[in-house]
Amino acid sequence: MYKAPVEEIAFTLKHVAGMAQSIDGGILGDLGEDLVDAILAEAGRFATEEIAPLAEIGDRQGARLSNGEVRTPDGWRDLYRNWAAGGWNGLTAPEQFGGQALPHMLNVAALEMWNSGSMAFALCPTLTMGAVEAVNVHGSASLKEKYLARMVSGEWTGTMNLTEPHAGSDLGVLKARAERRDDGSYRIFGQKIFITWGEHDAADNIIHLVLARLPDAPAGTRGISLFLVPKFLVNDDGSLGSRNDLHCHSLEHKLGIHGSPTCTMIYGDGRFGAEKGAVGWLIGEENKGLACMFTMMNNARLAVGMQGVAICEAATQKAIAYARERTQGRAPGWSGAGMSPIIDHPDVARMLLTMKALTQGARAIAYACAHAIDMAHRAADRRAHWQERAALLTPIAKSFATDAGVEVASLGIQVHGGMGFIEETGAARYLRDARIAPIYEGTNGIQAIDLVTRKLPLSDGGEVRAFIAELKAIAGSVRGSNIDGFGMTADRLEASLADLQEATDWLLASLAEGRLAQALSGATAYQRLFGLALTGCYLAKGGLARTADGAAEGRVALCRFAAENLLSETAALKDCIVNGAESLAAARTILA
Repeated sequence: MYKAPVEEIAFTLKHVAGMAQSIDGGILGDLGEDLVDAILAEAGRFATEEIAPLAEIGDRQGARLSNGEVRTPDGWRDLYRNWAAGGWNGLTAPEQFGGQALPHMLNVAALEMWNSGSMAFALCPTLTMGAVEAVNVHGSASLKEKYLARMVSGEWTGTMNLTEPHAGSDLGVLKARAERRDDGSYRIFGQKIFITWGEHDAADNIIHLVLARLPDAPAGTRGISLFLVPKFLVNDDGSLGSRNDLHCHSLEHKLGIHGSPTCTMIYGDGRFGAEKGAVGWLIGEENKGLACMFTMMNNARLAVGMQGVAICEAATQKAIAYARERTQGRAPGWSGAGMSPIIDHPDVARMLLTMKALTQGARAIAYACAHAIDMAHRAADRRAHWQERAALLTPIAKSFATDAGVEVASLGIQVHGGMGFIEETGAARYLRDARIAPIYEGTNGIQAIDLVTRKLPLSDGGEVRAFIAELKAIAGSVRGSNIDGFGMTADRLEASLADLQEATDWLLASLAEGRLAQALSGATAYQRLFGLALTGCYLAKGGLARTADGAAEGRVALCRFAAENLLSETAALKDCIVNGAESLAAARTILA
């Protein structure tokens, strides 16, 4: 059974991602480490004792649809309401609407624990938090007044409606339409698919954020508007009125995240009410809805990265527990009676340590991204720098962590052997759940395109080069330290950072010279190279931190393992980036 790693999460937040320094500098206001520890401890308790025990029943039962109404798995309705009553939905939300306005770092740490407990359950609050931010940033005063307090409290949940059967990543071709009404409202018509928690019984109302096109809108993405469309209309006194003209037509039958209702939503077919059309209100300006939705999507991408971290942690815990109990053969040096635990076999230990290193690396990258977001909001004197740092880290945090989630969950099954392929052990669920995360909220291939074409050129390449210089300083600190146990870590870190530097320079030069196809050929490899280099450096930063928790020796050992066993891959990735484009172009002819 999953147990939230509260101490490791707190350590990474404070001593690797930068929270302790921000607290000491007064950048996070009155927030102190005691409050951080208390929040993390209670979040960990809730995830361990209340969410995790219901994960299996959620996977087995799934969400169920009857007459347009969705029932969540047994116990989930009460679980959600208990979660909302704890105030968790408002950790980072504005105080004026009942939120606590705490740093984003705390929220992503809590999200990790919710998702480790049950990724399918945690998707509901994840979408609501994103909807809250979009309405708060772009909504009118009247929309905020009517909707935000109950969304912040968790009484009402939120969704994001982008995808249509013919329009996935290319939103410019979406067909959902909106019609103006004289009272300032709009009527929405169309079909949306893959709508996470689009219909359910856990909350009293569901607030849909829907992308649609007005009749006179320009073609493409410049003609998309965003609308707030509630399941139940809301009266002026805040009470719920009549049912809006929208409903769930069907639920997707998915590989994983079974407890999360993934809905096909129909807007405006006249099922409810005499007049066809779901009533909605404009968020932001007409034809500028995509910019509003990206407010929600950018944070959602980091939240999805946290799903990868969460699956890594839960799968690693399960695999280690199994490897300690399962006996098979006699490992080298085993002197006990009978067979040895499989954790003593070198290859099993290698898999488990790989899982642990990728977990901690992905966690540190994601937390560092959250730290940059907090600093961009709170460090007024360096806001532009931190905005660029957050922009640079977001696609890496999303892609590296979710790829790691799949890799670690797959290794977890391998550690279990044949029993991992049997559903009753629970190891397979993590892989099934993990597999969606590299796909939604912008596929990891799209993240790679974003990283290379939009984020590397920030400040004419100045931001990425400054970041690499900071990472080189960490490697230099390892080389100059007198800490025993680092082995060849400094050499391996410096080599991986040299690979990163060369690949970065080559990509920036390719973009400057107009060789876009060549640059994009290596974009995914570059994204992984960057993630591996960051993993090595952040594990080293953790090993260098001298704290009173008694775990420094283990952190140094894990850092050395990662440096000497995982970072050699960066040389091959660099070669693929710099030299692989021509062979890719030539081989594409066989796909015709």
